[in-house]
Amino acid sequence: MEKLISNVMEIDNREPTTDNREQITLIYIGNQLSTRGGTPTSIDTLTPLLREEGFDVKTASAKKNKLLRLIEMLLLVYRNKRTTRFVLIDTYSTQNFWYAYAVASLCQKLHLKYIPILHGGELPTRLENSPKVSKKVFEKAFLNVAPSLYLNTVFQQKGFFNVQYIPNSIHLENYPFKERNQLRPRLLWVRAFAEIYNPLQAVKVLELLLPDYPDAELCMVGPVKDDSWQNCIRYSRLHSLPVRFMGRLPKEEWIALSKAYDIFLNTTNIDNTPVSVIEAMALGLPVVSTNAGGLPYLITADIDGMLVPPNDPELMAEAIKNMLKRPEHSLERTRAARKKVEVFDWERVKVLWKEVLAR
Repeated sequence: MEKLISNVMEIDNREPTTDNREQITLIYIGNQLSTRGGTPTSIDTLTPLLREEGFDVKTASAKKNKLLRLIEMLLLVYRNKRTTRFVLIDTYSTQNFWYAYAVASLCQKLHLKYIPILHGGELPTRLENSPKVSKKVFEKAFLNVAPSLYLNTVFQQKGFFNVQYIPNSIHLENYPFKERNQLRPRLLWVRAFAEIYNPLQAVKVLELLLPDYPDAELCMVGPVKDDSWQNCIRYSRLHSLPVRFMGRLPKEEWIALSKAYDIFLNTTNIDNTPVSVIEAMALGLPVVSTNAGGLPYLITADIDGMLVPPNDPELMAEAIKNMLKRPEHSLERTRAARKKVEVFDWERVKVLWKEVLAR
């Protein structure tokens, strides 16, 4: 990694430098793969919001090849070292962690202030298993931004006190709240088809509901990440289950689609603070979720949602049955959930970002 950083610096010294008259205030490093069929990530959503607030932001990278992506990230930072005020770094927990490590290392060499934005649901495991590299990345950061109270707490418990909670944001006005006075067993699942999100559990929950609720059905929305997509299709066909697979939909389309459904499922085994769950709470969808990772920091059990252990379709199905039997309690929960997610509105969140970036 050190050799790659040195090579990037040597290569760039032979190329024209950025015009110093250009006042770049922010560089944002992350995976911009939504234009290549990937799921939009924080860099895709936060960058235009910051630009609307008057920040000049340069980003990297949309390269599909991982090595070329890393090189482009490093080159962007190095070429703009004289005009950059902060480097924002989307920081994940597994393989993509090393992008953050490399960029942070370069920022340290260049004496640039950098801010990791903590996204990975397995970052607590990374802190535990890789204490030296974690310390190098996070302890030397100007600030670590935690989009969840969960990671904010974990990092402080590990001795990182240069951490601040700034939640992921939504434009609340784009999420019309629907009161569901009568609940039907119409289930909606919105997430990428990846094993860590355990989509097959949603299909199995539907199967468990059908004997008591023969009109139950499930709609699954999200891009394909691994074989879990095929596993869900295979299982639903084998057991003749009424499942609609919609693939990836633009946000506006799945929000419109949500009006036809009455219960939102979140089946993840590893998670932080999923935006899809925040969106469901904003829309008035009763949420039944696993209690993995940061979900108990987002959902207060039986107050604004329902929580069950991961990998337990039986308990999730029972929670849904209880919800269907007492729709008046569900309505109370959804009203409380809508009130809770008001703190995620961009009009509030942008104040926190402006305070940090003004330092």
